[in-house]
Amino acid sequence: MIIKVEAMIREEKLEDVLDALAALDVHGMTCYQVMGCGTQRGFKEYAYVRGHQQVEIQMLPKIKIEVLVSSEEWEKKTIDAIQKAAYTGNIGDGKIFSYDVREAMRIRTKEIGYDAIQPE
Repeated sequence: MIIKVEAMIREEKLEDVLDALAALDVHGMTCYQVMGCGTQRGFKEYAYVRGHQQVEIQMLPKIKIEVLVSSEEWEKKTIDAIQKAAYTGNIGDGKIFSYDVREAMRIRTKEIGYDAIQPE
């Protein structure tokens, strides 16, 4: 079983989350700079698009982290580590999602499944 854990976190909590995952020996991950909003609906800012048109922006900058893990035990450890490291207690701390992954393949070696996500 392969599980994908995705977390949307505050930008300023990235280093804390990376340190927490490294302490678990979770090293393979992908991070993105993204924009999003939850129940707080972000902030209102007006941007000029193509020089003239005003567009209302209601998004906040976030970081999206994706991690593949090999079992439900590692899923729980990973989610707990992210939650503790990303927590501030304020609105906008983020969300964590997990999904079952049907298949994974390491392109270079053609390893599939569990072998594809393990360090060499």
